[in-house]
Amino acid sequence: MKALIIEDEPLARGHMIKLLTEQFPETEVVGAVGSVTTAVQWLQANPAPDVIFMDVELSDGISFEIFSQVEVSSPVIMTTAYDQYAVKAFEVHAIDYLLKPIEVAELRRAMGRIASGETGRPRTEAIHSLLKEVRKEKFLIRLNDRIVPIRTDEAAYFYSEDKNSYIVTLNGSSYILDDSLDTIANGLDPAAFFRISRSCIISDRVIDSVSRLMGGRLRISLRPGILAATDFTVSRARVEDFMAWLEK
Repeated sequence: MKALIIEDEPLARGHMIKLLTEQFPETEVVGAVGSVTTAVQWLQANPAPDVIFMDVELSDGISFEIFSQVEVSSPVIMTTAYDQYAVKAFEVHAIDYLLKPIEVAELRRAMGRIASGETGRPRTEAIHSLLKEVRKEKFLIRLNDRIVPIRTDEAAYFYSEDKNSYIVTLNGSSYILDDSLDTIANGLDPAAFFRISRSCIISDRVIDSVSRLMGGRLRISLRPGILAATDFTVSRARVEDFMAWLEK
């Protein structure tokens, strides 16, 4: 059996390879990638593996995006540290799910489903439906004894600084958020928001212009009146995807 591992954390990736090697020596790991982009490239360039172990959160986005960019014909086993939506929603769309840290008994259950022929695969339309279900419509901001709801379409951008995450609204207000930037990114519509760097996610509604910098990076200028509380440089690794997103 040939397996592809899609996991952005080196330790988790190594742990999965070790588990498969020890528990299922007949299984060959033919690839291990850590991003949506590299996963799509791998699937386009190689024969379909017998099974794909797929994390939910990857280095450049969420794994759901893979299904909208390439046909996935292999059975998928989700691996995730989050149970709020991936566990419940993917139960009917993927062969199985494994909560991190992955236990041997759970891995054996999942591999048993592959061996028994339970190889139904996620449907593209189901993935699109799921994306709509998990997108966050509003953020609840806690200010002492008050709770202020901020709709997602009011957000100009999100950024992280000194281990805190912030939302900046179109009217110039800034609030601290409880969630990490990774978690925030998972709940946003990828057509409306783009993560330009590890520390910033920007809305397409606030981009005034884009200029090129040395080293292949891009600098975003915001529309007049939008509070600029962080750096708006598109990292070189994200330039190509950003330009494709901007053109849509």
